[in-house]
Amino acid sequence: MPKHLLFHPTRPLFASVHRLMLGLLVWGFVGGTPAVSQVLKPIEWTHTLNTDSDPPQAVFRAKIDADWYLYSSDFSEELGPIVTSFEWTPHASYALAGALVPVNPLRAYDSLFEGEYTYFKGEATFRQALRLSPNTSPNIQGLIVYQVCSTITGQCILLEESFAFGEAADATPLPLDVKDSLPSTHTLTEATESPQAPSKEDSLAWFFMVAFLAGLAALLTPCVFPLIPMTVSYFTQKDEQSAAHPIRDVLIYALCIIGIYALIGFCVAPFMGPETANALATGWIPNLLFFLVFFVFGLSFLGMFEIVLPARWVNFADSRANKKSFLGLFFMALTLVLVTFSCTGPIIGSLLVQSAGGLKLKPVVGMMGYALAFALPFSLFALFPKWLSNLPRSGGWLNRMKVTLGFLELAFSLKFLSVIDQVYHLRLLDREVYLSLWIVLFASLGWYWMGKIRLAADAPAERLSVARLLIAMASFAFVVYLVPGLFGAPLRALSGYLPPRTTQDFNLDAPAQTLSPQNQTLCHAAPLHADILKLPHNLQGYFDYSEALACARQQNKPLFIDFTGHGCVNCREMEARVWADPRILRRLKEDFIVLALYIDERRPLPDSLWYVSSYDNKLKKTIGKQNADIQIRRFNNNAQPYYVLLGLDEEVLTAPIAYELNIERFAEFLDKGKNAFQKKHLNVQP
Repeated sequence: MPKHLLFHPTRPLFASVHRLMLGLLVWGFVGGTPAVSQVLKPIEWTHTLNTDSDPPQAVFRAKIDADWYLYSSDFSEELGPIVTSFEWTPHASYALAGALVPVNPLRAYDSLFEGEYTYFKGEATFRQALRLSPNTSPNIQGLIVYQVCSTITGQCILLEESFAFGEAADATPLPLDVKDSLPSTHTLTEATESPQAPSKEDSLAWFFMVAFLAGLAALLTPCVFPLIPMTVSYFTQKDEQSAAHPIRDVLIYALCIIGIYALIGFCVAPFMGPETANALATGWIPNLLFFLVFFVFGLSFLGMFEIVLPARWVNFADSRANKKSFLGLFFMALTLVLVTFSCTGPIIGSLLVQSAGGLKLKPVVGMMGYALAFALPFSLFALFPKWLSNLPRSGGWLNRMKVTLGFLELAFSLKFLSVIDQVYHLRLLDREVYLSLWIVLFASLGWYWMGKIRLAADAPAERLSVARLLIAMASFAFVVYLVPGLFGAPLRALSGYLPPRTTQDFNLDAPAQTLSPQNQTLCHAAPLHADILKLPHNLQGYFDYSEALACARQQNKPLFIDFTGHGCVNCREMEARVWADPRILRRLKEDFIVLALYIDERRPLPDSLWYVSSYDNKLKKTIGKQNADIQIRRFNNNAQPYYVLLGLDEEVLTAPIAYELNIERFAEFLDKGKNAFQKKHLNVQP
């Protein structure tokens, strides 16, 4: 069974939340219907024959609508997504000279298909070198087969485009146009944009909040917390001339802190844009570098060593901080940044790593959020020094906070190491190994807060407080949550941070997915094409429209049609996250005859089953082309996933639905179809 047909239960968190929100938003704008029936063609091709080059080249260019991306041609067809391919009609006037060359495609790693793919956003260019026969006019024609996917609705479309050069261009009629319901003026995005719409995790506001919390966490470290009263004394002991503008001085001091950190973000921003996401997703060098950053900083927080800046930097800034001027306040802020670096450096470095792959402003916004939280208490206590009496005293709890951050740094470092392991199929950090390491780390953290583990910088053993007990209990509770993952539990809350379940050798959950045969009785012992096509979760069903319809009529059940594809990422996500829910799975196996129509299945059919479509006047020879023709002609739609419920008279029971991760809405869709079927065919009132 091909790898891309296997059930895959995990999906990175940032690849699901944004599509749900944006998809619902788009559907709301078009009237709130579950799916809009329309035939889309969000791409426009042009082609030229360059005979002046050596050798001559056929150049193909595509303009891709905003919020869509085109899969390229230079990755393995076995991965899953449909690669762009060119089918050339043989002719004596030309021959291919070498392989097709896509020009600068972007790269990304998809954990669902477990591999690297290439793609284009905005514009795409392909070049094919040719050998032209001398003294003969070229007669070149062929077909482009390609797949485009939406970053908004999560749907994918398999399309074809004819091309012709020379005599063929004059003799070949233009292909029928596919009417495009999108606006005629297309806004192209930069070619460096990631093939995903901005997610909650990638948004600037969300990252600002995360960075702000990180700044608050940095305050609770032994390098920073004791400096708060020292800063307050600086402002309260200034001479009378300076004391005339205390609010101004404090605000300048705070703005200098924010400005210094923002400058750090500004300096690294050019290296952290969306193109970094692709390198981060697939490249071993950046992932190894980020792993080492987290790992080394984690060891530093645990007390193995301290990361400090050169002493002359600190002394230089401190020597200029005593001047009663703007420069004095600036250098005082710079001194604070430098002195506290041994504790704040790991947090800052982690934030900068997390900003990789987002908008180029993300590091700047992140550093400003961090600096705002970092500067806020220094400023407030300088303005209201009496509040200092409410602060807890420095003590061993500060080092415990630092050690806790160290454990968290070590845990998150494994994410980057896992990417390297998955991309290169090393199988050294499979899911059970990854979970085992997390279980040990968080169990150690719990024992540390219980006082059973002591490190070199810890204070002598003291009585266990209620706060420490609660933190330890929270850590142990998280360990208890992780343990079932060793035996196959999906742990969906952590799906974006864990390796896929397909890397796990032992899975107790697999037998539980077996369906009861009394609820899955088929009308045919061996459905057509079942030797190459499968349904997820041990569902029993059909892959041929006529056969499935006959069974639906025999069993008096509505027909559930799943227009899907091997290369449809979001089809697999729907199966993994929605179909896998027991409520949905029960409905599918008990209330419907399931029909999966793969629109990209290339198995040829017998000659007797070929036909010319009334839609585009083209001969349909394969399973996939006939299934795609059914979807377009019957339902005026060409995107996947797409779900249709039919009655025994082949009429639609309720409005079709597309990519929908909301389980309740998908269940409502199924229930509406079932109720309509019972009312129409069985005279049963719901």
